[in-house]
Amino acid sequence: MEKWRCTICGYIYDPDNGDPDAGIEPGTSFEDLPEDWVCPECGVSKDLFEMM
Repeated sequence: MEKWRCTICGYIYDPDNGDPDAGIEPGTSFEDLPEDWVCPECGVSKDLFEMM
């Protein structure tokens, strides 16, 4: 699965890790994240991420 980088702060979303603090299980692809998921570092929406 591809990693995605926040274009604002540089946070990397790694599907292998998920986002446990937001209740996102490991193995969750970026495309399967809820539409209201935001960057855990700076709070921007998914549309400001780019595939690495």
